[in-house]
Amino acid sequence: MNHFSITGNIVDIHSKNIFWGTVQIKGEKISSITKEGEIKRGENYILPGFIDSHVHIESSMLVPSEFAKLAVVHGTVGTISDPHEIANVCGIDGVKYMIENSKTVPFKCTFGAPSCVPATIFETAGATLNASDVDQLLKLPEIKYLSEVMNFPGVLNGDEELMEKIASAKKYNKVIDGHAPGLMGADAKKYIDTGISTDHECFTAAEAMDKLKYGMKILIREGSAAKNFDALIGLMHDHSDMMMFCSDDKHPDSLALGHINTLCARAVKCGIDIFKILKAACINPVEHYKMDVGLLKVNDAADFIITKDLIEFEVIQTFVNGKLVAENGKSLIHTTPASIINQFDCTEKLASDFEIIFNGEKKIHAIEALDGQLITNKLLVSPKVVNDKIVADVENDILKIVVVNRYKNAPIAKSFIKNIGLKKGALASSVAHDSHNIVAVGVDDESICKAVNAIIQAGGGVSAVDEHQLKLLKLPVAGLMSNEDGYKVADAYTEIDHFSKNELGSHLSAPFMTLSFMALLVIPHLKISDLGLFDGDRFELKTISTL
Repeated sequence: MNHFSITGNIVDIHSKNIFWGTVQIKGEKISSITKEGEIKRGENYILPGFIDSHVHIESSMLVPSEFAKLAVVHGTVGTISDPHEIANVCGIDGVKYMIENSKTVPFKCTFGAPSCVPATIFETAGATLNASDVDQLLKLPEIKYLSEVMNFPGVLNGDEELMEKIASAKKYNKVIDGHAPGLMGADAKKYIDTGISTDHECFTAAEAMDKLKYGMKILIREGSAAKNFDALIGLMHDHSDMMMFCSDDKHPDSLALGHINTLCARAVKCGIDIFKILKAACINPVEHYKMDVGLLKVNDAADFIITKDLIEFEVIQTFVNGKLVAENGKSLIHTTPASIINQFDCTEKLASDFEIIFNGEKKIHAIEALDGQLITNKLLVSPKVVNDKIVADVENDILKIVVVNRYKNAPIAKSFIKNIGLKKGALASSVAHDSHNIVAVGVDDESICKAVNAIIQAGGGVSAVDEHQLKLLKLPVAGLMSNEDGYKVADAYTEIDHFSKNELGSHLSAPFMTLSFMALLVIPHLKISDLGLFDGDRFELKTISTL
């Protein structure tokens, strides 16, 4: 049996106290904690591990075991993981895949039952989870909550199937997660009164305050694309009991650099009390979701970290169930072979398949992408016409965007988008929330076709092309994740990301992450699915033409 002790400055977050002492570990649990003196400045700190309170592991492009391999280096010992992405591709089998893979490593993944698969009826997904399916998942001991209820119009209108899913979560006494961007006032109260307890989609302090007053807990999100930390962190001064940190979506390159530890360091710089920060980062998620994670108490699981200080949060060691899983910036979790599960059934395309015929339109609809945000704006722009076809207007940064159904051969949805910034070539990805069809953006049909076909040939991935080069990161697991070593995937993603910026000209901080959200219909204001342009305010499809 594993039996050892650790001495240092022990951070007791519950009592808001720091003291010099020793933690005794016996097997997988903490057997005793002994106070031996007052805090010693300049010495190491022992504290509970960090929790990402809402993340889609699939968006890291890594299977759970590899996500864990990278995350533990930064002191993360567990996640609240919504397997919504793989469920849209592979259904219940996808959820079970994530659960089983996570069990292969010492890491505390807590999974939810996806509530909205597909998220809307305005897109083609690979699977459907009805109320009976969700009830079946909620029975599993590994499923601790009902994942984000994205169809907030369905909640407000009393959609029978959706309300049945919520009722199942209540029946099993499991947490219900929310997702209601921009919802405020009476509608927010009605949404929250159904039992939905959290939201990670607030992008203004006013919206977060409105939801806090109705008893909803607010997750401060800072991911690879959506960044709301600066807008919301000030609320932690007065509302730390009701707040947590999350990434939502974290690409492998940024996960390799840091995780929740970096948000703690930023919060310190914002002048937030250290115990309020650590309560949000370590304690609140465990208590809210009833996680099987220790909180540095006697008889708890020995899940804790050692940091150099409580300012930068450089992690020296990470322990999960008493096992050392990371030390001095190096992960001690080894890559293990992961099986492949997928659903990809469309054939390669022709450049002519992406043409848009000009029918005399004076104005056309276009999406405006916003760097660091999931929301988009609606634009009306003048079409650029060449040989009776509407084409990309590179000079004005109006590029063509398409969505290709990956589950069957079907008509291709086509429109235009501003603020991607490509000067040449194209980008494509089968990571395209929520249904994960192939989304692509480019300056010409030939480049778009080349990028899309690379994804089809690989059975999933992200690609970037110009007239001379093709960069491809294969994602064979559901077209969302690699089964390779996480650090190699991070390096490969960094290469293709740099190519999209330095060679193709995108000025976005995370071009592929931003692209992946252009098909996310449940976030306003204008998006595109495989069925066409979608108005997120009216919740309806629309044509490219303004008529």
